[in-house]
Amino acid sequence: MVRVITPARPPQPSLDGSPDGSPDGNVARAAPDPHTVPDRRAALRSGVALAAGTLAAGCSTTGVAAHPVAVSRTALSPSANPAAKPAAAPAPRRFPQQPAQITHGPRDRPRVALTFHGQGDPAVAKALLGEAEKAGARVTVLAVGSWLDEHPDIARRILDGGHDLGNHTLRHLAINAMSEADAEAEIRGCADRLRRLTGSIGTWFRPSRTPTASALVAGVARRVGYPHVLSYDVDSLDYTSPGAPAVIRQVIGGVRDGSVVSLHFGYADTVAALPAVLEELGRRGLRAVTTTELLS
Repeated sequence: MVRVITPARPPQPSLDGSPDGSPDGNVARAAPDPHTVPDRRAALRSGVALAAGTLAAGCSTTGVAAHPVAVSRTALSPSANPAAKPAAAPAPRRFPQQPAQITHGPRDRPRVALTFHGQGDPAVAKALLGEAEKAGARVTVLAVGSWLDEHPDIARRILDGGHDLGNHTLRHLAINAMSEADAEAEIRGCADRLRRLTGSIGTWFRPSRTPTASALVAGVARRVGYPHVLSYDVDSLDYTSPGAPAVIRQVIGGVRDGSVVSLHFGYADTVAALPAVLEELGRRGLRAVTTTELLS
């Protein structure tokens, strides 16, 4: 075991001003963990090199990376036959044994779902997808509609990699504070973009700026076509930019059979942490799968 020591750092809030897990923007930062973390130096070096020069873009529609992230040709061109007509993406499914708001999957199977809030620099997103695919992992991406407007190719990139793609509202605003009409416009606006790009409204809906949806928002989501709201039971806190070792500790410390983990595209710490997270999950015998597979 190798002790990882990170210097004290001032809080670094999300660039959008408010994380999904805290609608009022007040997030309690965990005290620095004095304990050791798994010895994953090689994986961390790979992630840190990948993230070099990257600024946290996260859930901001304006934040971009200062320098492009090196991405493999495989990550950029996942389709073996790009001329082939893409099949329509999977539609939402109802899981009768699951509640309307899902926070985790079955606790008796060694599977977990890594879910990413889709926004930020697309080069960082593609780098993260590539890291997951190299480890044989599949993830779930909840995309912001305005992000899809700016980067329409990313929807097919996600699906071609074998990942789930879902709806994280049109503009990533505090949806629980909205009127019914405004909430429907946010959910339906993203659903329309997903349908135009993929032939489906996506497999999942996750509300913005909150881990769970109000009864009103959940009802609107059902009306649009999403039987379930996808929440999570493990929050990586990567949007606070705590450093890669802290992200690793947060995820590995909370994950268990059936967990749904909340992560974000657009943060350098997430890129640096992901290889070590995936390696430690594998060491524990936990498979990272799509949310659809987790619940199937």
